[in-house]
Amino acid sequence: MSTSPEKISNRASNGAPTGGSNGRSTPGDEAPHSSSSPILTLTNVNNETAVVETGLSSRNGNSNDDTTLIPASTLPPPGAMIEVPGPPQFTTLLETQTWLKGQLAAAFRIFAKFGFDEGVAGHITMRDPIQPNTFWVNPFGLAFALIHASDLIQVSSSGAIIAGRPGQFLNPAAFMIHYAVHESRPDVLCVAHAHSLHGRAFCTLGIPLKTATQDDCVFYEDLALYTRFAGIVLEAEEGIEIARCLGGKKAALLANHGLLTVGQTIEEAVFWFVSLEKCCRVQLLAMAAGEMIVVGHDEARKTADVLGNPRAGYFCGKPLFDVILHETQGAYLK
Repeated sequence: MSTSPEKISNRASNGAPTGGSNGRSTPGDEAPHSSSSPILTLTNVNNETAVVETGLSSRNGNSNDDTTLIPASTLPPPGAMIEVPGPPQFTTLLETQTWLKGQLAAAFRIFAKFGFDEGVAGHITMRDPIQPNTFWVNPFGLAFALIHASDLIQVSSSGAIIAGRPGQFLNPAAFMIHYAVHESRPDVLCVAHAHSLHGRAFCTLGIPLKTATQDDCVFYEDLALYTRFAGIVLEAEEGIEIARCLGGKKAALLANHGLLTVGQTIEEAVFWFVSLEKCCRVQLLAMAAGEMIVVGHDEARKTADVLGNPRAGYFCGKPLFDVILHETQGAYLK
């Protein structure tokens, strides 16, 4: 874009260029900038300006000048991403804990809505903001669709329930997997694991996910493949091995088992899980149909940088929570 105003060809209200029958403007067809032709003046952060004729007014001279100026500070530089909002901030840790417990309860309702529950299998954990060496998790045996914030149990680093109601139980597999991940990843707030249908099916193949769609790119070079299956995770060593395989990545395919995702927010971890489940489904369909076209390294890397970061994960996941709040009228918050 040049530093002087640049005129962009006027278009009629139906979206087609004005001018001759071939759709091209001729010198006689172009209208000068006047009060009969409102324009939109765009200025970016480099103070480069473009003047655009909107073509929305008549040319008989009876309409007023309508020029809109967009301040340079409101326009991102070329190629820049819009800064999306992050999670709410609170003044006390207790307020933060209350909010997070509500979001964790909502996460289970979302998993239930998507059909990620399988009997009593599956668990989502949240690191406690007051005692970071502990986490909150769903009580063993309670359906995802019925979980409230008050149902959640707090678990210590030794596997003891330190907060909850009498008669609640902890799934041993939940502790073995999630404690190991939380312990090895201090950057992680939330860990999600469930036996979703298509994720489970894909994990029986013991192969990596190919980067064949834009959504797959989110997991480019950020998806672990754990090929060892030793049955139900009831030993600490198995959880440690899963955490070691996950490393610094956002998700893992657990062979013969299912999906596992992590996030710096609950919304992020939930969205990665929902998205990865869909990616597995699409890949299974594509594999059955024929050979996939794989996205190139540069394109995949660029897409992952934009869509695969924690803030993007939170922002993409937030609508899921907004919908579940609307549908339940916040019933899970009690």
